[in-house]
Amino acid sequence: MVVGKREADVLLSDGSAVHLRPITPGDAAAIVEFHSRMSDRTRYLRYFSPYPRIPERDLERFVNVDHRDREAFVIVSGRQIMAVGRYERLGPDSPEAEVAFVVEDAHQGRGIGSVLLEHLADAAQENGILRFVAEVLPQNSGMLRVFSDFGYQVQRKYADGVVHLSFPIAPTEKSREVQDSREQRTEARSIARLLHPRGVAVYGASASGQGIGAAMLAHLRDGGFTGEVVPVHRSAERVAGLPAFRSAVDAGVAVDVALIAVPPDGVADAVADAALAGAGGLVVVSAGFAEAGVEGALAQRALIDAARSAGLRVVGPNCLGVANTDPSVRLNATLAPRLPAAGRVGFFSQSGALGVALLAEAESRGLGLSSFVSAGNRADVSGNDLLQYWQDDPGTDAVLLYLETFGNPRKFARLARRMSRVKPVVAVASATRPPGLAGDLPGPDTNAVTALFARSGVIRVDTVAELFDVGILLAHQPLPAGRRVGVVGNSSALSGLAVAACRANGLVVGEGYPHDVSPEASAHDFADALADAAVDERVDALVVVFAPPLPGQLPDEDADFVAALSSVALAGEKPTVAMFLLGQLPSKVPSYPSVEEAVRALGRVATYAEWLRRPPGVMPALSGVDQDAAEILGPPAELLSAYGIRVEPSTSANDVAEAIAAAAALGYPVALKAAGGALRHRIDLGAVRLALADEDDVRVAYRELAAAFGPHVLVQSMVAPGVACTIDLVEDPAFGPVVGFGLGGVASELLGDRAWRAAPLTDRAAAALVDEPRAAPLLHGYRGSQPVDREALIDLLLRVGRLADEHPRVRALSLNPVLARPDGYAILHASIEVGEPGTRLDTGPRRLRSA
Repeated sequence: MVVGKREADVLLSDGSAVHLRPITPGDAAAIVEFHSRMSDRTRYLRYFSPYPRIPERDLERFVNVDHRDREAFVIVSGRQIMAVGRYERLGPDSPEAEVAFVVEDAHQGRGIGSVLLEHLADAAQENGILRFVAEVLPQNSGMLRVFSDFGYQVQRKYADGVVHLSFPIAPTEKSREVQDSREQRTEARSIARLLHPRGVAVYGASASGQGIGAAMLAHLRDGGFTGEVVPVHRSAERVAGLPAFRSAVDAGVAVDVALIAVPPDGVADAVADAALAGAGGLVVVSAGFAEAGVEGALAQRALIDAARSAGLRVVGPNCLGVANTDPSVRLNATLAPRLPAAGRVGFFSQSGALGVALLAEAESRGLGLSSFVSAGNRADVSGNDLLQYWQDDPGTDAVLLYLETFGNPRKFARLARRMSRVKPVVAVASATRPPGLAGDLPGPDTNAVTALFARSGVIRVDTVAELFDVGILLAHQPLPAGRRVGVVGNSSALSGLAVAACRANGLVVGEGYPHDVSPEASAHDFADALADAAVDERVDALVVVFAPPLPGQLPDEDADFVAALSSVALAGEKPTVAMFLLGQLPSKVPSYPSVEEAVRALGRVATYAEWLRRPPGVMPALSGVDQDAAEILGPPAELLSAYGIRVEPSTSANDVAEAIAAAAALGYPVALKAAGGALRHRIDLGAVRLALADEDDVRVAYRELAAAFGPHVLVQSMVAPGVACTIDLVEDPAFGPVVGFGLGGVASELLGDRAWRAAPLTDRAAAALVDEPRAAPLLHGYRGSQPVDREALIDLLLRVGRLADEHPRVRALSLNPVLARPDGYAILHASIEVGEPGTRLDTGPRRLRSA
């Protein structure tokens, strides 16, 4: 890896941002200063001696590393070094290296050691190092805890007053769990600092009360914010009736968030002032950045660099703002003059332009929000950060996302899969993936990309209206226990529409439904019908359709009909949706202007509830995987063999004599195939000759193949017949490695009958791959044939998924054909494309993404 790529902005355990980079010779003076700030105890624990100053010879060695056998990282805040971590290989080409790090006293306990260890291990693995060793004094409990809590299999030995540690540094399932947990906590805390500020400094509010900054200051003040509001102004003494200050520091209060609404050329000064005041985050509503062209993009990069150098997270630029309706906070740092009522739904909008309209729609629908963030250009804070925060937020029960693009779809899918097990996530987002891979490689189409997200538990909708339709239902109603629906109404026409809509949305109309009460029925009759449906064990949800009585009928009973429906819908036993054209229902009763909208929302929620009832998959241990052999990327057959994937041997031949010799070496009977990539295995084109029993058969078959397809052929031993399948691995630019499975044949290729899942695969994902293609019944004993060994195919897919996850240099892999049989399978051909490791946005050590 290029050394520059090892630089990273990272979050510490308190949610603040710092910068990690390789050490350079120019750091010598800063290292000496860093060393001087350490206490005697810290120096002793690191160097096993008082070590009051760094000798010139040691300093020269500390700051000069080759970034291969010796690597060192520094963590800096601004220009000041906070910590140093390093490894040194134990001898030329040794697979082991000694690791050590030291953190300045003032910054110990902030999770710096674990960050350094992650990045050092990643760099060491790139350079062929497999194990770290360390020597730690017994009283250095903090350092010992860094190693023991990381998820590695640490071996300990005590000798000569020192604890000797040794552990492999390849990621394990446990170490990934630890890393993901730390990532979630740090990202959540960084957002919590933005949404629960003790004080907000406002930059750009004019004394005249005109402009965006003044409007946002007024919204913050008038919204009842419980913290301190600090207007920062160059000359005015008061702004919007509040004391103004030349600098946020002058206010003498705790400032956690800076709200910036100044012209782009003034943003840098505002950032610097907010950093001096100790702010933890910025909300930049100023426009003129990446959305304005190349110069704006450079200014945006400079903004993020300056903010992260000061330890700040950034919402925006070009955003609408942030809000928190918690009564203990009441934060309206947005361009919207009013917020929806306090509720339990978190709302993220990438668009700043639509943000005000989205908030107004939420208010008109009676959808209460817990918090709201508009990310604008999404230069730093994204929807992924908000998922991390909302996962454990006690004030949020469901999440709505309005996304225009996915900066890191792979991470989104991972976070959403975890989040959706706890709280529902609804997203309106583009299903289009980034531009495809170079070359003519297979890969998931748009529908498959949509499915990849759906399998993460996300309730994906197509429009903003549907986003609110589903959000209202999730906010106020329980999840259905199944897909059976009871339709109750006073109009047979509307009930018929409801039945048709249920079928179109994968819902089942329960036995005995629809139940139509007479248009002349009283509110009491209507209430009885609803009550009966609510306790009917044959249905899991209710769809209520109600048209107003004819003029002159049932006078003055509007309130009774509303009360009848409300009493059932608010009982909380079964979800109820309504198309109710009479009176005003309470906001907690989901009501829709059409039957189709009501049923569509219910169908999407039922699908989510069904996903939730299915247990999550696991990544099982795989026998026969030789991790050490797999680390050495040799010929494709050796790599596959290291993962327990055996390919039937074949021999290339360019004339008849070579073909006969190869057949004799392999042993008869054999198969002869045209070697061209597009022709190989094409029995339908006559490019394969099977069951050649002797030399004469080979001679005749070779003559025919050479005449039709050229002299280059493959000779392979015959194997038992089976159902031809294909397995593909593709490095998708958005999702990283994805594994595809389908049945062989031209028809399957023509129809795109292929299922895809992101790697690594769980046991459930691998099983779904086998069962999902439309031609999958051929594997299960179609028309009297014997079922194939499904478990063997699942095991093979798990191995391919693990290989894909652990070897980013493998850009593509194809196993074609795989002959599936009742007694297992045989792989007749494998091809692997190897290149430089692609950028996998959700792999490796923790880091904040670039703008």
